[in-house]
Amino acid sequence: MKKNNFSELSNEDLLKKHKIVKSATIGLGICFVIALSLLLYILIEKEFKNINIATILPVFMMPITFTPLLLNLGLIKKEIKSRNL
Repeated sequence: MKKNNFSELSNEDLLKKHKIVKSATIGLGICFVIALSLLLYILIEKEFKNINIATILPVFMMPITFTPLLLNLGLIKKEIKSRNL
């Protein structure tokens, strides 16, 4: 497993990385909600008929993209807490 590189960062760099990862997580979360809303709208309008799998696939792939961001955010928060920043 990869070594935790957050312990090697300076305080300013760690806080900067926290801000970037938090912003990316919020942005991806908003995209996920919009994609889910669009999918529900399409499914309701077409009444579950003639729905292509390519329409549904991105919504199921979003959590796979979202998970590493949440893990990194948790590691960064743990490092910030251990430094009492």
